Amino acid sequence: MTPDLSKSHKPITELFAHSADPGEFRLEQEQIEQFEEQGFLAGVPMLTANQVEALRRELAEFQSDSHAGREHWYEYNADESTDPDTVLFHALGAWRIGPGFHDLLWNPAFTVPASQLLQGAVRFWHDQLFYKPAHHGGIVAWHQDYSYWTRTQPIAHLTCWIALDDASVDNGCVQYIPGSHRWDLLPITGLAGDMAAISEVLSADQLEKFEQPVAAEMKAGECAFHHSLMVHGSHENRTARPRRAAVINAVRDGVYSSSNESLLEGVPIIREGSPLSGQFFPLLYSPSS
Repeated sequence: MTPDLSKSHKPITELFAHSADPGEFRLEQEQIEQFEEQGFLAGVPMLTANQVEALRRELAEFQSDSHAGREHWYEYNADESTDPDTVLFHALGAWRIGPGFHDLLWNPAFTVPASQLLQGAVRFWHDQLFYKPAHHGGIVAWHQDYSYWTRTQPIAHLTCWIALDDASVDNGCVQYIPGSHRWDLLPITGLAGDMAAISEVLSADQLEKFEQPVAAEMKAGECAFHHSLMVHGSHENRTARPRRAAVINAVRDGVYSSSNESLLEGVPIIREGSPLSGQFFPLLYSPSS
């Protein structure tokens, strides 16, 4: 059996070796204000070219049905698309299998700005991988991340979407509805089905906002941070190049379980009212340390 890397709560490679000064990764006040006003912040440098290539290699290995460590995934979908003409690879748990994706969690280019935006210490929630192949990559329908996370409270969650390829409108980059992080929680209308499905649960005023979404076009190695209530989605990839992305979902330390069921597939139960902690929810960064 392949070792479960979740047992290590520190970097295990030199891939993200960095300066001891976290100040170089801090966001400017203008960036923080933009995040608070619009609900997202895109184009933040996250990875070097070498780091991008290392993560691409690991992702390529994961796409084989027989890859080592398969037993450690929380969720693995070789194709989550509901359209037979498109493909959407989506998996949770890469940090338990790939050394690069494991160490990505402790990358100060992530942890330092995440702490600023969460206004506290950063605890890991879970990761995700998305892969839209060339020519027939599937959609990720409009949704709010927290609609899938209501088993954890209070709402003090943050998503970091990291481009492993240049992401553009043409190949299905993530798009945002500015200000939607101030909306109430919406019902789930599906993650990989119909882009228009969300319209069934929107008010007329909310629906009008979809006339001007903001496309977060980014270079490989850049990232976008967004609020857990931010409405976002992405269209198909019909270009001749893939669109790959890694996602880190984090919470402010102190977020607790609001369920007596397992928070992730195969993970021991954290009792209702108890804060996230332990092997599968490590503390990544504290501004006081």
